[in-house]
Amino acid sequence: MQTTVEVEATPRVERLRERALEKAHEWVAPREAELFVGRSWLASGGEGSLIVRRGLLAGDILRNLTPVIDEDELLVGKYCHRPLTAEEAEELDRWYRYGNPAMPKAYGQRAHMAIDYALLLREGVAGIRAQIGRYRERLNLAQSADLEKDDFYRGCLHALDGLVALSNKYADLAEAQAENAAPDRAAELREMARICRKVPESPAETFHEALQAAHFVTFCMCAGNQMALFQLGRPDRYLLPYYRRDLAEGRVTEARAQELIDCLGILLNEYTPRGLAVGLMVGGRDENGADATNELSYLFVRSVGHVRMVYPGVGLCWHPGMPSDLPALASRLLARGYSHPALFNDEVITRGLLELGLPHRDACLYIHSTCVEITPIAISNVYVASPYYNLIQCLHDVLGIPPLGCEPVGGVPPLGGEPGERPVVGSFDELLERYRAHLSDLIREGVLAENRNMLSRAQGGGFPLLSCFVNDCLARGKDIDYGGARANWIESSFVGLANLADALAAIRQAVFEEETLTLERLREALLADFAGFDDVRALLARAPKYGNDDDRVDGLVQWITGMLREECAQHRSYWGDPVVPGLFCWIVHEHYGRLTCASADGRTAGFPFADGSGPAQGRERLGPTAAVRSATKWDHSPMIGGVAVNLRFHPDDPERLAVPMQQTLETFLRLGGFEAQVNVVSAETLRDAQAHPERHRGLVVRVAGYSDYFVGLAPNMQAEVIARTELEI
Repeated sequence: MQTTVEVEATPRVERLRERALEKAHEWVAPREAELFVGRSWLASGGEGSLIVRRGLLAGDILRNLTPVIDEDELLVGKYCHRPLTAEEAEELDRWYRYGNPAMPKAYGQRAHMAIDYALLLREGVAGIRAQIGRYRERLNLAQSADLEKDDFYRGCLHALDGLVALSNKYADLAEAQAENAAPDRAAELREMARICRKVPESPAETFHEALQAAHFVTFCMCAGNQMALFQLGRPDRYLLPYYRRDLAEGRVTEARAQELIDCLGILLNEYTPRGLAVGLMVGGRDENGADATNELSYLFVRSVGHVRMVYPGVGLCWHPGMPSDLPALASRLLARGYSHPALFNDEVITRGLLELGLPHRDACLYIHSTCVEITPIAISNVYVASPYYNLIQCLHDVLGIPPLGCEPVGGVPPLGGEPGERPVVGSFDELLERYRAHLSDLIREGVLAENRNMLSRAQGGGFPLLSCFVNDCLARGKDIDYGGARANWIESSFVGLANLADALAAIRQAVFEEETLTLERLREALLADFAGFDDVRALLARAPKYGNDDDRVDGLVQWITGMLREECAQHRSYWGDPVVPGLFCWIVHEHYGRLTCASADGRTAGFPFADGSGPAQGRERLGPTAAVRSATKWDHSPMIGGVAVNLRFHPDDPERLAVPMQQTLETFLRLGGFEAQVNVVSAETLRDAQAHPERHRGLVVRVAGYSDYFVGLAPNMQAEVIARTELEI
């Protein structure tokens, strides 16, 4: 298949990439859009319906944005970072001081999902307007419930009007630029103007139209809702009919389609702040269980080597029946040091979604909502990473160890009892019981907080523009914030799995089996960050460590993950959906580590926790096979909140490394692994980047579910990445 042949990026793509990379480290918030928020909200003060005002807000932001088309671009839709005039700056300052605090507040997780792109491309905005019209015709406005639905529909129409208005402004700009452009560029600009006049208002008919419509609406979701992190879903599926038809009829070549895809990837970096995650997925299986890999799957993976930036985060949905050359292509890219794609286990994730009650048509169509959290495409109001839980601090609470920099409260000794008494725990099992009881309380408090957030959204929120593309909001006549989506579960993320398992293994061995250490002396050592307690740290170091295929500690991981699943199952979201566990971190493992005293796994105070659900930094000592065996001895499928396993390989000849690395990754997936992500970079290179960041501005590394520029990471996070084991194959 020609798509497996790797080709160089075009000169256009290289120029676009270089300009985007220059701006990547200096993100500036689009103040223009913030100005329009205030103007719209004040102007709609006479409207009695909150949801109508929310629709007007999205529409007003979009219709007033300044369009911008830069040299070489083939797709449009990004913020204009023009400086505000003195009058505008003063107006915005007044809004922040007096107006914004009075807006209804709606809290909780947002975005982290993909809309119904197939609906958008098939119907266009005009078709969605017509659908809304049919729903409104059926309403009886004498009934209060229908009156509420009509307000929702009115809000949707206002938002859609703004979306189309902005697209037409882009068409006007493209036509104006064409007047003074060189002939070849003028032809491109006129074609862009034609496309913007057509889509997204009308259905797409060509590949270029479909790609522009999908991207433009994604950007407008960010701009009109004033948020980021909307994902592009499965473009290899929804774009395929347009690509095949254009190929057959001679409207596009594979090379041109590749260049358009590359332009899309670079454009995502133009309007998404670094440190986040936006992306897409390819591969997997369809609702009939058939392999969904196609020509576009290869083009999107191949684009990784052309874009070479933090976005998009490409996920390859692996299953044993997919063509072997696609994961081989992915492995070659990873072996060259690129941080994408990540490999996701389609069978494991689909099974987990089926267990949550989704029908198969929805369970096979999911997205890694930013990093590795899974949300179903087109139906999601799922709250991801809501909230994060510090697994080590939970153990420290039981042991009487406060967060770093805090004093023990009231002189109360660990594990109960009167002040001054030694803590008494009869057995290791009793320690586990106390840990579970405390974590159970924390989960209950966390779910309550998230449900209050959902309630705040139902009372003061509303996203009519987004609701037009999320099922079944229009059919139910309810905004996504008011219960219109099909999927409304909560995904909680538990941080520090490996550290907790290693800490428990060390406590069990040193305190309860060998009886060479007491809990009180352990507590003293951890509070002192091991200063003066070298003997204690040596005892802890002798204990088994997760990541070495050792059942003594791997069994504790099984207990922890089973306990998390059972405890989360005790709760429901505000809308009645499940609470689901996950084990991914984003950057929170560094944040929590910075706030947490030294721990019984031997980690020093303030150092980041393990970066996901794999072994803690530097503790896998028996090679990659032992590491992946440890990481797959427990069931990953219930962890729909995300499981991230980082593997770092020593850089070598890419062609020599690619095949054995692919074998290691596929072993992990065949054993039931949820997701694997790779860094192929040496500690020497990373240290040189610390010393000379100007030489390595484009160096991208995997952190904990997402990718980021290494030179932009906090020093503690840089140290964490360097400390990871370089696996040899």
